[in-house]
Amino acid sequence: MEQSNQFGKFLETLRGKMSLRKVANKCGLSHAYIRDLELGRNRTTNDVIKPSPDTLRKLAQAYQYPYTDLLIKAGYLEEASTMQIPQSAHSVQLDAVWYVEFGIKTITYVSGDAVVEENVESLVAFTTFIDTLIEHDFVKLDMHLFVNLHKIKKYAPSEGKLFFDSAEDASGVTIAALPQKKYHQILLDYAALNTGQFTETNPGAYLSSLKAKLFT
Repeated sequence: MEQSNQFGKFLETLRGKMSLRKVANKCGLSHAYIRDLELGRNRTTNDVIKPSPDTLRKLAQAYQYPYTDLLIKAGYLEEASTMQIPQSAHSVQLDAVWYVEFGIKTITYVSGDAVVEENVESLVAFTTFIDTLIEHDFVKLDMHLFVNLHKIKKYAPSEGKLFFDSAEDASGVTIAALPQKKYHQILLDYAALNTGQFTETNPGAYLSSLKAKLFT
């Protein structure tokens, strides 16, 4: 609880004199939820809460604060001096990863309980890794974003967002407009498959058909 409160106080310091509603307008989160994060608890249930990496990204943009530094403050990443960075993609279990983001010389893996950042030293390594992602059914949905199709729990077309957790207050990731249009039906189908709501009589065959559309 203490650690959550410390991070909440840090968020409150970042907000400064900016009103909660102004921050909400800038980042797309509700002002009530932002205040809950500052208090470190859900005021309705009194449960301790921790912002997801996607929520932290929105707050980082609203406060113009470095995203990686905010991840460290929230406990998702360790300080660079002590962080043990994987030396290859094989050290990360891709099947458990929600999505992958590419930086200039880094790859960031985001899952439900962790964010792992990996250094990549060459263009060849990037290219090889993209092939590995495709083999694991990741699809490119923005310039620097690859999403694990098997982890999608909800697709909200009107918001252009994908969700990887079925919780009502779960944070999602925003995808680019063109891929959203291109893969609209496929994203809906995978969300249905992953939540047991798919109605096809032969989901295995249909899944193979979806992959063919995506990766050929």
